[in-house]
Amino acid sequence: MIDAENYHRLSGEIGDCVREDRAMLDQLRSEIRPLAHQVRRIQPRSTTSIAVVGTDGGNNRVQFDPFLIQIIRVVDSSNNEYCLEAVTPSTNLAALSAAQFSTDGSPQTALGRMMAFLNVRHLAELSDMIHVDGQGRAMSPSWIRIYRELVEWAVLFSVVREKEFGTDTIIVYDGLLRSIVFSGNLFQHYLDGLGAAISEHYRRSRRRIYLAGVAKSSKVLARYRLAMHLERILATTYPAYVEVPPEVEQKAYLWPQYVEDADQREEERQVVRLAGGRLFFVKFGSGVFDPIWPVDIYQPQAGEAQTILGCMLADAINGFPVPYYPLCLQKAHENAAMVDMDFDILQDAIFDAIRTTFAEDAPELDTFRFQDVDVSQHRYS
Repeated sequence: MIDAENYHRLSGEIGDCVREDRAMLDQLRSEIRPLAHQVRRIQPRSTTSIAVVGTDGGNNRVQFDPFLIQIIRVVDSSNNEYCLEAVTPSTNLAALSAAQFSTDGSPQTALGRMMAFLNVRHLAELSDMIHVDGQGRAMSPSWIRIYRELVEWAVLFSVVREKEFGTDTIIVYDGLLRSIVFSGNLFQHYLDGLGAAISEHYRRSRRRIYLAGVAKSSKVLARYRLAMHLERILATTYPAYVEVPPEVEQKAYLWPQYVEDADQREEERQVVRLAGGRLFFVKFGSGVFDPIWPVDIYQPQAGEAQTILGCMLADAINGFPVPYYPLCLQKAHENAAMVDMDFDILQDAIFDAIRTTFAEDAPELDTFRFQDVDVSQHRYS
């Protein structure tokens, strides 16, 4: 604990830092001030909303897991399951890549269909953030995080391209519509595939399919939150939104490509694009202090922001337990979450697999199973 004398000294130093850096906040306020005149009211509209969400990779509460098994699971807000598989950091990526395709070479999973569309056959070709050694195994355990994101993008791709829609529908992605995990221009090719599918739905059935991504936070919003409050941006008594100019957004990111505008000149677009959406700050509530969310709208549909956000409004108003946050996303998160019984079943499956693999040591394993995994927990009993 900091003693009183040091606390007083530290408080003085913090005050000096804030006074010296006031110019930075003034600069942020000047950057964000023009947005005050661009705030638009959201007019409610009615349509179907669905969301696609993957199970949180950090939510693994299995007590005994020597092989660090990770569950890859993706579901939607209607509890349709699109992917369920188990991997470990030492999984052979060559075999995992091959598993996306059947013996005749045709894709048999959502990830396989996306890989086939992008004309790649190996995960290391799909993402240059996945590196393999001579035995076909990943050189870093972080590949699972990359793989999980790729599967989520693949499921979104599958839903947009393969699902039949009976009404106009907005598909809400869990996160912003931008990614750094794809190799080269593959993400641009991916986005083009989404656009072609959306156009085909309208041509064939006159169904409008809208695409948006919602995040609980973003670097842009974190950077400008205080400045927006001081400048009264989105401090309205009605649901409202404002588009974030790319030049403002770029100041918060390390990669300019992460916000590159698709409408830039062709020669400027030769750089690898990482952004598939146009960023908006959106407040779905009518209160002055209701939460503001970063929302990416699929770039070719950015001109229809009023329609898309109006469709999201009715869903967000009913949001629970997070207020004024799309209910379809919250339902998808609830469906994707692994609960206590899931972990008990997973724990049993891990023990059974170990016992079968090491059958000669089965008696010792049975004894081990009933030992305390974490004896330190006794201090709380």
